[in-house]
Amino acid sequence: MNSMQAIVLAAGEGSRMRPLTASRPKVMLPVGGAPLLEELILRCRDAGINRFVFVVGYRRDVITSYFKNGSDFDVEISYAVQEKQLGTGHALMAASDLSDERFFVINGDVLPDVEALRHMMSLEDLSVATHRVVEASRYGVFLLRDGLVQGVVEKSPSPPSDMANAGIYLLDREIFELMEEVPVSIRGEYELTDGINALAAAGRKIWAVELSEWVEVGVPWDILTASNAVLSRKSPVIEGDVESGATLKGNVSIGSGTLVRNGAYIEGPVWIGRNCDIGPNCYIRAGSCIGNSVRVGNAVEIKNSTIMDGTKIGHLSYVGDSVIGYGCNLGAGTIVSNLRHDNRNIRSYVKGVLVDTGRRKLGVIMGDNVKTGVHTCIYPGTVIEPGYLSRPGEALRGYVKAMQSVSMG
Repeated sequence: MNSMQAIVLAAGEGSRMRPLTASRPKVMLPVGGAPLLEELILRCRDAGINRFVFVVGYRRDVITSYFKNGSDFDVEISYAVQEKQLGTGHALMAASDLSDERFFVINGDVLPDVEALRHMMSLEDLSVATHRVVEASRYGVFLLRDGLVQGVVEKSPSPPSDMANAGIYLLDREIFELMEEVPVSIRGEYELTDGINALAAAGRKIWAVELSEWVEVGVPWDILTASNAVLSRKSPVIEGDVESGATLKGNVSIGSGTLVRNGAYIEGPVWIGRNCDIGPNCYIRAGSCIGNSVRVGNAVEIKNSTIMDGTKIGHLSYVGDSVIGYGCNLGAGTIVSNLRHDNRNIRSYVKGVLVDTGRRKLGVIMGDNVKTGVHTCIYPGTVIEPGYLSRPGEALRGYVKAMQSVSMG
């Protein structure tokens, strides 16, 4: 293949995504029915990028065993290892021996705009992707003059612009020389943005290309936003069995080996994986992504939620605006609340700290292998660590640690 190369930075755990990343890196969390990293590859491939270097580290076996050499995705993939996660610049340096003269660098937790990638490739000079944001203090932002980057300012309380760094760069090998001279940042890491500042200071022309679409998965509820973005691009495919009394409305995909039983009402966009058992008499609403080997029981309602592989949702349950991990079991009558009585934004947890999610509706962020007893009630914004076991009739709220599990023996 003779095409553009992309170095994808995918070595980190994604600590802000905990507890979902306890057994897999953030880039392997599902969005729209496939790992985030797979969707990134497909978008890059659509833009003409067919060769990749994945910089891996945390739980790298999960990535390498899934993607292998890339042939299943019609691309070429090689791997560089970042043994210690010491920042984005340090991650890029791990790929130095595998890079072309000119290449993309893409953060593994973003979904790029295909047309913008094509435009960046058409430019003779270096370029970066940017996206106009409302809360610029949450992002690194570019200082621009006549469309050219003058520098990058990281997460300032008084940001000098609203043009956020979108984590997509078209660079050449000079970046490696400059990164050798970059000092450790205030966070104790080697930052790629310091290398961009060095390129600008050296007089290199770096064009800023504004994205029309940009999704970054930085906190757990971003999975819901990303899934909706992916679902909007999918065409419906029905490979499973749908009984005559079931209703599929709009863009709905059903994987092979899945049975949708009589009385199920599925309102797209919805993606359902392989070997699932759906219904009878359940309601799956728009924005929902259901993984492989999932059971959705009688009189269950699921709305705008991501349900990962092997999870079972017992009859008479409700799950709204939630992310449910692998291998969970929701006992009959488990109700996930997703709205406050006062209609204020839901607050939830990032790295154990309570934050405003900016969302009016958010249910639970549930780690792998959680089991709820019958008639469990879960408050909006609750986070539950992997392996938690709840009593029947329990009310769960806040940050629920696995050590709080009650022995059933």
